[in-house]
Amino acid sequence: MREIALDTQAATAVAIIEDGRVIGRAHNDSGRHHAESITPLVREALGDAGLPSTLADAGIDRVLVGTGPAPFTGLRSGLVSARVLARVAGVPAYGVSALDVIARQGLDLLAPDTRVYAIADARRRELYWGAFVAAGPDDVALEGRLEVGDVSSLLGAMRHDPGLVVAGASVPAHSASALARADLGPQVDLDPAVMSRIVATRLARGEDERLRTDPLYLRRPDIHGQPTARL
Repeated sequence: MREIALDTQAATAVAIIEDGRVIGRAHNDSGRHHAESITPLVREALGDAGLPSTLADAGIDRVLVGTGPAPFTGLRSGLVSARVLARVAGVPAYGVSALDVIARQGLDLLAPDTRVYAIADARRRELYWGAFVAAGPDDVALEGRLEVGDVSSLLGAMRHDPGLVVAGASVPAHSASALARADLGPQVDLDPAVMSRIVATRLARGEDERLRTDPLYLRRPDIHGQPTARL
């Protein structure tokens, strides 16, 4: 099984996974210009894996993509690009929330029964967050729903339902300092390759509906656009 996974929640990250092992990566630290960077990064990751630079020749079996929550433009770029890549390769595309990935990465470093709040930067001095528990060694279960709001709203939720905070590396300094009052867990760099574990688990359980590529915006977009990617 050979997969390509990409995420544009903050920066743009691409991974090539073969039978559960990462064989190629590419990453752009910029939180902007996602549409322009995706195709070069895909080619770079394929080259890093020693595969042909054209997706149709690379033997990809499925495309995995982060569904957010994230700001409109970057998220839309990633989802549109993933659908184009899947069409070019003639394979299915599956979506996973970035907060699911962050939660799973955090739980990999914690006791299996830990309850965590996965958080990521939502800009406008706000955060995206959700409360999660492990669903086996490779998946997570969301408790309640995903939220967006300022850090005080998160801290208020945590007073009623305690848990450790697992932060994506993009969380800004003003939120990080306020979170010093919370129970802090690990900070992680979102790794799109973790989607492979989550997708495999959900497919094995017949939970295909949890793998839709619908975007999670959580609030109205600031601008409108329809970026595309070609490969």
